[in-house]
Amino acid sequence: MLVIPARPAALELDGPTVGRVLPYVRRRMVGPFIFFDHMGPATFEPGRGMDVRPHPHIGLATVTYLFEGEIVHRDSLGYLQPIRPGEVNWMTAGRGIAHSERTSEELRERGSHLHGIQLWVALPEEHEECDPSFTHYDAEEIPSFDLDGIRVRLIAGSAWGRTSPVVTYSPLVYAELHVRAGDAVPLPAEHRELAIYLVGDGTMHVLDDDTRPEFRVEKDAHVMLIGGDPIGKRHIWWNFVSSSKARIEQAKDDWRAGRFEKVAGDEVEFVPLPVARTGAGAPAR
Repeated sequence: MLVIPARPAALELDGPTVGRVLPYVRRRMVGPFIFFDHMGPATFEPGRGMDVRPHPHIGLATVTYLFEGEIVHRDSLGYLQPIRPGEVNWMTAGRGIAHSERTSEELRERGSHLHGIQLWVALPEEHEECDPSFTHYDAEEIPSFDLDGIRVRLIAGSAWGRTSPVVTYSPLVYAELHVRAGDAVPLPAEHRELAIYLVGDGTMHVLDDDTRPEFRVEKDAHVMLIGGDPIGKRHIWWNFVSSSKARIEQAKDDWRAGRFEKVAGDEVEFVPLPVARTGAGAPAR
């Protein structure tokens, strides 16, 4: 079993840090999941907040899920959507989208807390250049159920005979579990690759095939389960994911030249393209 620690990374060069888990030098992806950021828990004093300026994506879908706090999403399709605990923001970049993530003015005035996860799901080759789209799911739409005494929320994909309404592009599972010490958690057998992230410990455990059909925790744990079928090799540079290096070069040129659509309501600021090639610990999002 490979254990991956969350490493400090900045959302922007002068912005707050997160715990970056994927990509990792010894494990680039788990199923279609190519990026895993653990945000917080963080406290913003009055007058401060999260400010991830407009930035671009191609070839992936971002999935934002909060335990605490609020983030205001804006994008180049014109969507303005606050995301709150238990809700799911699924943004498909496809051939290209830009978005920003900020704290609302109301929360900025009084101060706030933020805690959550953002993932990137690499798109299958036939969907890499699809039209960009954005879908928000209310907390009540996400299936919640009891699994042998374990509280489960099936955020996206299929597992344990259930399917989330969140639309995906390849077979996967993304779930939140609250597990008691000593409980045996049955693992979904339909997914070839699985990993367990322990929120309190900040570690991801990539499971070997012989780990199945269940796992146990030594103490009460808040767990995020991700996995799915591999979709093939992907290149990642900054906020761009693609099966083609040439396509990433084109996306770099497009952002540098201002050919991405502007983020509606957030047109002034933007994150410049990094000057040199950067690795997994570089500012992203």
